[in-house]
Amino acid sequence: QVQLVESGGGLVQPGGSLRLSCAVSGTIFSAYTMGWYRQAPGKQRELVATIANSGSTNYAGSVKGRFTISRDNAENTVYLQMNSLKPEDTAVYSCNARRTVGGMPYVYWGQGTQVTVSS
Repeated sequence: QVQLVESGGGLVQPGGSLRLSCAVSGTIFSAYTMGWYRQAPGKQRELVATIANSGSTNYAGSVKGRFTISRDNAENTVYLQMNSLKPEDTAVYSCNARRTVGGMPYVYWGQGTQVTVSS
């Protein structure tokens, strides 16, 4: 019953900003490490950023200093603030929730939201 729904994608000019949101339902949100992934046409899906409930974060080198991942446990939502956007950031961005219990992994995905950076 775990469901992830992304929103906030759209068309933005180079140098602009967007904030993506991922709303999680059907589970205890704080138990999961959350992540954002993206896939551009003709390329493999790649990790963008992750955030644990502790606040610990990881970023892909291509977005460090430009993107910020955060979470609001009260609203069961994870965000990706994207600044200084470049055309090469154009991709479908997907939200991921992951946890390990007793060595057993549990992973859930949203359907994705399109981000297009173009003038």
